Amino acid sequence: MRLNTLFTPLAASAVTLALAGTATAQEYTFKLHHLLGAQSPAQANMLEPWARQVEENSGGQVEIEIYPAMTLGGTPPELVQQARDGVVDIIWTVNGYTPGQFPRTEVFELPGVYLNDIRATNLAMYDMFDEYLADDYQGLEVMWLHVHAGQALMTVDEEVRSPEDTEGMKIRIPTRTGAWVIEALGAQPIAMPVPEVPAALSKKVVDATLLPWEIIPPLKLHNQIDYFIEGHEETRFGTTTFQVSMNQSRWDGLPDDIKQAFRDASGREWWAEVADVWRAGDDFGIKMAEEAGKTHIMLTEDETEAFMTALEPVQDRWIEEVTNKGLDGAGLVERAQELIAENTDSDSSM
Repeated sequence: MRLNTLFTPLAASAVTLALAGTATAQEYTFKLHHLLGAQSPAQANMLEPWARQVEENSGGQVEIEIYPAMTLGGTPPELVQQARDGVVDIIWTVNGYTPGQFPRTEVFELPGVYLNDIRATNLAMYDMFDEYLADDYQGLEVMWLHVHAGQALMTVDEEVRSPEDTEGMKIRIPTRTGAWVIEALGAQPIAMPVPEVPAALSKKVVDATLLPWEIIPPLKLHNQIDYFIEGHEETRFGTTTFQVSMNQSRWDGLPDDIKQAFRDASGREWWAEVADVWRAGDDFGIKMAEEAGKTHIMLTEDETEAFMTALEPVQDRWIEEVTNKGLDGAGLVERAQELIAENTDSDSSM
């Protein structure tokens, strides 16, 4: 009887402590909002593994809830402001959906700066971030930046092998640098977020789109597109920059150990791994199109050179644009090209 008397309060205390531990196990919950579906490679192969790694690093104190396809409301161009305003905690979005807000980072989108190496470009952004890019992200704490495999041309029913073949076409673009690419080719740019592309193709709002192959499976573009066109050795006509960022105030309010959980999941190795995810997704996408009987065109070296020559004014236009706003456009281009080259050499020696 005496043992029971002693045991009961001890047992009760143990249960209380266990319950308390459970209640505080996930002390920090974050909402991550993005524009693509839950089954998209971006969520399944990038956002989910990263979120799980942060949670593991935190010892179970962090939970990251992922909300795909704008399920928390708004449109893709509003994601940056949602994060800055604290409507959501974390976003994954296309920088160019809010044109002009990330001018320094835009340098990596330019044809002639980005060619075809996702990993080298991601690592160059990492290496440039603190000194060159950070001022773009006021009100945000950047977890990581990345590019996709680059702008390839997908046409509904027109084979394209020269800049002249695109003249007069209506081509969808994601960013203002993409619009400049299309204008340099004598075509008409039509801006829209990527989820709207299938409807625009079916309604003949556009004749073609600039996109990477990675997006073929989730949007089922192999059902609408006949020709998938890229340059020699996978050269692309520029690319798109993306960010995963947290509301700055939310970040500033976190204790050091929780911040470290995010930092450890978002370091330089992760920026490189994200590149590999996007390259694998790109390879899978074009394979799906080929297996559907669609035409995959890799331009010859001479054909590619003709496109790159036609696109030279894009880089000049960007340099003039950002220089007029007080930035060293030429210096940004030079440094980005240097670091991409350095990281390309590093990749090849690994």
